[in-house]
Amino acid sequence: MSTRESVAGPETLDAPASRAGYEMVVGLEVHVQLLTCTKAFCLCSPEFGSPPNTNVCPVCLGLPGALPVLNEHVVDLALRAALALDCEIHPISIFARKNYFYPDLPKGYQISQYDRPIATGGHLTIENADGSSTDVGITRVHIEEDAGKSIHDRYPGASAIDLNRAGVPLIEIVTEPDIRSAAAAGAYLRSLKQLLEFLEVSDVNMEEGSLRVDANISARPTGTTVLGTKTEVKNMNSFSAVEHALEAEFARQIVVLQAGQRVVQQTMLWDAGSGVVRPARSKEESHDYRYFPDPDLPPLVIELARIEQVRGELPELPAARRTRYRQTYALNAYDADVLTASKALGDYFEEVVMQHGDAKTVANWVMGEVLASLKVTKRDIEHFPIRAADLAELLNLVRDDVLSGTAAKRVFAIMAETGERAPQIAQREGLVQVRDDAPLRAWVEEVIAEHEAEATRFRRGERKLLGVLVGFVMKKSNGRADPRRVNQLLAERLGA
Repeated sequence: MSTRESVAGPETLDAPASRAGYEMVVGLEVHVQLLTCTKAFCLCSPEFGSPPNTNVCPVCLGLPGALPVLNEHVVDLALRAALALDCEIHPISIFARKNYFYPDLPKGYQISQYDRPIATGGHLTIENADGSSTDVGITRVHIEEDAGKSIHDRYPGASAIDLNRAGVPLIEIVTEPDIRSAAAAGAYLRSLKQLLEFLEVSDVNMEEGSLRVDANISARPTGTTVLGTKTEVKNMNSFSAVEHALEAEFARQIVVLQAGQRVVQQTMLWDAGSGVVRPARSKEESHDYRYFPDPDLPPLVIELARIEQVRGELPELPAARRTRYRQTYALNAYDADVLTASKALGDYFEEVVMQHGDAKTVANWVMGEVLASLKVTKRDIEHFPIRAADLAELLNLVRDDVLSGTAAKRVFAIMAETGERAPQIAQREGLVQVRDDAPLRAWVEEVIAEHEAEATRFRRGERKLLGVLVGFVMKKSNGRADPRRVNQLLAERLGA
């Protein structure tokens, strides 16, 4: 190493770095576990959380004589993702052996695709904070298998190996170096995760490793077009980790460049505890892996009819759904974004609308009461105890003046706890709206007597106090009074 080269280390982070005059250049590699019942080349289960080394067979372990057989569902899911990313699908692609030696890779190579992947040349459009949009180029999508896992914290002084993940099917989605900030990297990853979820090609569970990110980053003087030397930050499994790691590595590289040194190409690891990136090893080049075509797997040939069938089965994608929500339901951009945050939430919203009719009312309830309940209970919408049909039934009771808005929220809270239907709860709790004048007049008289000061101020011209007095009546009636009739009766009684 030259004396003017600098390998990453915490000591270089102590110096202050001015970002002025430098531009961040980022390309991302995202590994996505596909949603299959078996592994990529054998019949073992890819299920997460099984006891260690129980989902393995001679094919996973690469034992002599064991031959891999491609899981065709892997190809269909890879095609689905590649088509949604507007990639060119190649009718013939090749599986290759990527050779390297790790304890969690007993056969000494990983089956992947190299110079002839299944798809190349797509893009994903992301929305920026200022409302503009940017196309991030997709270099390639290729199929590969996962390696096993080394476990360092279970036995003192020893490491263990779990090979359940060996052979689990992945696609790797590689971008062009089109990303210029940590925030844009986060926006890309969130958009990609949402797209993959809509496509149902992966559960995209980052805590279980179904979506992992490697980031290639370099710094260069602003205005130049030549790429700087990149480093690679490996195996990040949260968007915040990616954003923080990119900011830290960008700052480190600027310090190196401002000191007149040269950034060294190497692989880094993000240490979230100390907020620094640390060197792991020198960066491998493709020739280090000694790729060659896997002799046990024939070329992957994809007929045009198969491509068109998968294309025809693509679901409505997030951007198209947002546009439809704005046009069909007259929702604003913010509401459409929230309601399409996941496919399941959008499906729930639409089912309630179909049965209730008023999209804006449904949007307000789903974005308000439903999301708040999910947040408190840490549930997802698939496990929400209030079915779409039951929420629609509750909203119908409000529309038909059977329940007031206040009473409906009390009914909703009980529904979320018990899963009961709204009519039974409303009857049992005595929340059905009271519209008879006799009890309403009695509550009005009591409120005027108890809040004489407010009533007097209203008579003297403070008209906004009418709402306050209505609120007192609603509280006194336990939410059962018809607020519109209460408004009329109060106004009459106070001489408005």
